[in-house]
Amino acid sequence: MQRFVGKNILITGAGSGFGRRTAELFALEGANNIYLVDRLQDRLDATAKVIKELGANPVTICADLGDMKQCADVVAQALSNDKKLDVLISNAAAWADVHFLDITDESWRHVLSVDLDAYFVLGQRAARAMKETGGGVILFTASISSLGHGRGFTAYAVAKTALVALAKAIAVECAPFNIRANCVSPGPADTQQSVDLAGKELMDKWRTNGFPAVPLNRLASTDDIANTFLFLASDEARYISGANFIVDGGLTAQVYDVPDN
Repeated sequence: MQRFVGKNILITGAGSGFGRRTAELFALEGANNIYLVDRLQDRLDATAKVIKELGANPVTICADLGDMKQCADVVAQALSNDKKLDVLISNAAAWADVHFLDITDESWRHVLSVDLDAYFVLGQRAARAMKETGGGVILFTASISSLGHGRGFTAYAVAKTALVALAKAIAVECAPFNIRANCVSPGPADTQQSVDLAGKELMDKWRTNGFPAVPLNRLASTDDIANTFLFLASDEARYISGANFIVDGGLTAQVYDVPDN
């Protein structure tokens, strides 16, 4: 399919995982300019090389999305290249594995700044530009943590829950300008972030033997999430706005199993 011929796409967290694979699929489907945002230039360079080989024009933007001014500058830099922005995928994330009683003010502020403040700034600036050019699509990476809590990830869960509300606000307030907004909430996934969290040995075990906490018995792949983003960004989803798409292999559909003993 070639659903995005000539479209301009901005993706944060594009250096690895969901962001990188989503960028690759947009390139395969004919996107024009793909603005790749990450805090690590080496990852951006690696992604940009692949995007160029796939036929799109990569524009790398290295930024610290924990800084609201840099978030605004990201959108401004993309618009300085081409005034039309068709799709924003705000995907970058920060997390801290720490008990609620031990969270420092600094840690709380850092996670909320990357996982919520950045999404507000990027979403608002993108929407302002989209309003002037006939509309667009804004998509956020939320999480099944927006539905419940995993011990140790309080700030992350709070931010992801707020993202769902933010997407609904954009969907309602910007509908008159032909702007749609939705969230994608992945379950446990096979990404570099998961390797950083669980360690390579445990991740290799889950890849080989399955992930039994999930009814489909596997971790989400980057394709599982990237394909959801592309569907929501396409005209096939033109009447979908304000939704939170759960992509978790049935994990949150399951309540509990009766213990064997």
